[in-house]
Amino acid sequence: MLRLATWNGERMIIAHDFGTSGNQTSLHDEAGRTLGICTVGYPTHFAPDGVAEQDPDDWWRAVGEATRRLLSEARVDPARIQAVGLSGQMMGAVFLDAAHRPVRPAFIWADQRSIPQTRRLVQAVGQQAAYAQLGHRINATYTLPKAMWVREMEPGLWARTRAVCVAKDYVTVRLTGVLVTDPSDASSTDAYDLNSGAWSSGMLDAAAIPLEVMPEIVPSTTIASGLTAEAAEHTGLKIGTPVVVGGGDGPMASVGVGAITPDDSAYVSLGSSAWVAFSAARPLIDPHMRSFTFEHIVPGYYAPNATIQAGGASLHWVADLLEPGGGTDRFPKLLAEVDTARAASDGLFFLPYLLGERSPHWNPAAAGTFAGLGRHHGRGSVVRAVLEGVAFNLSSCLDGFGENCRTIDSVDVIGGGASSDVWLAAADGQRVGDTGPTPKHHRRGEQPGRRGDCARRRGTGRLLPCPTTIGRDRRIRATPRRERRLRRQARHLCRGLRAA
Repeated sequence: MLRLATWNGERMIIAHDFGTSGNQTSLHDEAGRTLGICTVGYPTHFAPDGVAEQDPDDWWRAVGEATRRLLSEARVDPARIQAVGLSGQMMGAVFLDAAHRPVRPAFIWADQRSIPQTRRLVQAVGQQAAYAQLGHRINATYTLPKAMWVREMEPGLWARTRAVCVAKDYVTVRLTGVLVTDPSDASSTDAYDLNSGAWSSGMLDAAAIPLEVMPEIVPSTTIASGLTAEAAEHTGLKIGTPVVVGGGDGPMASVGVGAITPDDSAYVSLGSSAWVAFSAARPLIDPHMRSFTFEHIVPGYYAPNATIQAGGASLHWVADLLEPGGGTDRFPKLLAEVDTARAASDGLFFLPYLLGERSPHWNPAAAGTFAGLGRHHGRGSVVRAVLEGVAFNLSSCLDGFGENCRTIDSVDVIGGGASSDVWLAAADGQRVGDTGPTPKHHRRGEQPGRRGDCARRRGTGRLLPCPTTIGRDRRIRATPRRERRLRRQARHLCRGLRAA
């Protein structure tokens, strides 16, 4: 899908956001206004034992296709593109040879096969000690255990590996020939010391992963280099067009939504995964290790975060079952049936642990569950249970923040799920919020991650004006008594979940 706006200015910016389902690419003016958007999708390979892989060459194909479509449809002279900015899915692992080409498919964040390596790393380092240093648990979601898995299970491929990076950094090296990462993505690897702002030699030594395979860490606003001749031919842009390093999609979304300083509102993202985040002056260390902390895109700040593995992915899963075929019209059709259906209020609950779970349980072996399913429940009830289950888990994440002296009295809702009035209305029963009614500001418009991509001035290290004017068209409040009853029932289903 492409959306265009008229622009008669001279200089523009192209932003790429490499999500789980596709590359969302946008064209912006220097003030950050969006002039055009298109998305090029790519597949994910899921298999038993926690496998979740993508082909990095699909990301590269999507870069060329999306860029050329934007330039063509907007009739933009490539010489007017001032810079290219990048963000992407975090916590994955791309294994590169000496020529910076992948030696195997990339592990994405959802891949959980490195559970045995994770357990050994916890035994060697200690979970509490690692959390105090990293701001994260040691978990199979992260890059470092994935690298351990390849070293142990695929020694031939590991012998060819000269670098390990994440999605956006692979695209950067294909565009420029320069392999670097930024602090936000580095802090999503389980190999980054949040206190010193550098790779953790202790974690790398415990994992037996050499420091030499980790990219150099530079500020997010750094220009990696200009486009190579090969990249210019691939994208249709000019040789030498500056490429800004950018950041991970979570912290980038924080910039895009306006969560930059500790005084700014928290937000909830309803994407393939789903999370609640805000900005802070220091890492948030939860005694129960339910949440984690990224480095922010903005120097000097941090981005505490609580993420559930399968947010929008749960809706995609149930849509694949009930409306197979992959068309985008299946979602409005299913959501229309949700409008008059009942789930939690009729005893039907869903635990959205289709990919294990991160916050608040941190159990990669957790499995999705329907409970209370009866013969009278139809498709609408099943889909509503999925939506409410995601909302309940996010509500539990917010409770954890509240227990750590970060009271969140309002949140903005962004991501694909924010475009659905039905999902937000369904969430009213399992409200995303604390024990009192929390307003949710429903955001419409472009993805904040893309807005974050363009929110930098070339070579200055300064941010463009933040796009905080995306429309807020309503608030939703829960009924506290009903919500407390439903939460007690849902919590009963979660008993027995323990962190692996």
